Amino acid sequence: MNNIGGMVLQMLKNEISEVDYKRYIKQLQYDEEESKSNLAIFHAPNPLIANWIQTKYSNKISHLFEIKTGVKPTVTVCVKKGNLSSNTPNIPVATPVQGEKLPHTLLNPSYTFQNFVVGGSNNFAYVASKSVSEKPGIVYNPLFIYGGVGLGKTHLMQAVGNVMAAQGKVVIYTSVEQFLNDFSRHLSNRTMDRFKDKYRKCDLLLIDDIQFLSGKNQIQEEFFHTFEALRNENKQIIITSDKHPKKIAGLEERLKSRFEWGLVADIQPPELETKIEIIKKKCEINRVKLDKEVINYVATIIENNTREIEGILSKLNAYSQLMGVDINIQFARNVLKEQIAEKRSNITIDTIMEIVSKELNVKASEIRSKSRNSNIVYARRIAIYLSRNLTPNSMPQLAQYFGMKDHTAVSHTMKKIQELMKNDEDFKIKVDELSNKVSTLTTD
Repeated sequence: MNNIGGMVLQMLKNEISEVDYKRYIKQLQYDEEESKSNLAIFHAPNPLIANWIQTKYSNKISHLFEIKTGVKPTVTVCVKKGNLSSNTPNIPVATPVQGEKLPHTLLNPSYTFQNFVVGGSNNFAYVASKSVSEKPGIVYNPLFIYGGVGLGKTHLMQAVGNVMAAQGKVVIYTSVEQFLNDFSRHLSNRTMDRFKDKYRKCDLLLIDDIQFLSGKNQIQEEFFHTFEALRNENKQIIITSDKHPKKIAGLEERLKSRFEWGLVADIQPPELETKIEIIKKKCEINRVKLDKEVINYVATIIENNTREIEGILSKLNAYSQLMGVDINIQFARNVLKEQIAEKRSNITIDTIMEIVSKELNVKASEIRSKSRNSNIVYARRIAIYLSRNLTPNSMPQLAQYFGMKDHTAVSHTMKKIQELMKNDEDFKIKVDELSNKVSTLTTD
C-alpha cells in the first residue's frame, strides 16, 4: 500500500475498530489509475461491503485525504466488474461523453428493480420509475422522488440508470455537491463548454439531493439551463429530495414549477411487513443466513432508514465468522445491543401511552378507561406490558395509573400478554416494534 489511497487507509486503521478494519477496510483496493485529486475510487469485493463502507466511512476517508493532500475528494466505493456475485446483475457503467471519463457516474450494480422490495409505502414511486425506464423522456419528465433518508430514492433512481446504461445510453448520476464542484472547477479553468457537453448531452441525468441547491443562486441558474436543454431534447431527468419541491426553501420558483411538470412521487417509511421482506432480499443478495426469528427481530429494531440493514447484516456476519458461531436470536441481541441503545431511565408511561395511542389509533383516555372493546383491550395490554418492562414503575403504581383494581390485575395482564407473545408471532413482532419505537424516541 505505497499509493496515497493505501496510506489513507492506514491512517483510517488508527481511528476505527479493529473488527471493521480487518473485516472490511482491509479488503479495499485503491484505483490509482481512475482516481483524481478530487475523486478517490476504491474497489470492494462485493456490493454489501461497498455499500456499508460508502455509508459509514466515505466522509472520514475523504477527510483523511484532505489531511494528507490538502484536497478533499469525493470518495466512491464500488464493486470491480469481475467481483460481482452470481446474484448481482453485471451492469455496465455510463458511457463517457466525448471521450471524457465520468467516474462519478458509476452506478451501483445492486440497485436494480429486481432487488427493490415493493410495499404499500413505495409502490407509487416504484411504478413511476419502472415506467420511466421503459419510456424515458416520454412519460413523467422530470420524475421527482422525495422522502426521508434510506427509504430507496437513490435505489429507484439508479435502477432506471442501470436499465438505460445496459442499453448503451449515456447516463450521468451525480449529487448536487458534485455538480457544484464540477461547475466551480470548469468555471475556474474556463472550460465551461466541456461542463455543458457533459451534463447537457446525456440521455439520462440523475441528480441526488436537490434540496442542497437551496440558496445557491449561481448554481441554480446553471442547473435551470441544464434542465431546459435536456428537456427540450426529450432527455430524461430524475431528481431526488428529502421534501416536496414546494417545501424546499431558497429554491427559485421557476425551478419548483419545472420540477412539478412531470410527476412528483413520495416514498413513505416502510411498514413492518415490507421491512421484513427487504431484510430477506438483502440476505439473499449478500448470502447472509438469518432464521425467521432473527429477521423479525432486525425488522423491529430498525426505524425508518432501511439503509441500516446493510450495516446490521455486515455486523452480524462479521461477528459470526470471527467467533465461529451461527447467528441465532440471542447472538443477534448481544451483537446489536448498542444498535437499540435502550436508556430506560428516560422513559415514562406518558411517553409509552403517546406512542401506543398513535401507532394503534386508540386514544390514551380510552386505554385508561374500563372499555372492553377488543381494539382498546389490545392497546391497553401492550401499554401495560411496555410500562412494566421499560419503566421503573411498580405494579401497584401501574394499577393506579391504568385505573385497575390492584397489582394482581396488572400481574394477570402481564401473564396474558406473555402467553400471547409466545403463541402469536405477529403479536410479538408488533410489541417488539413498539418497544423499539419507545426506546429510540427517548434516546434521540
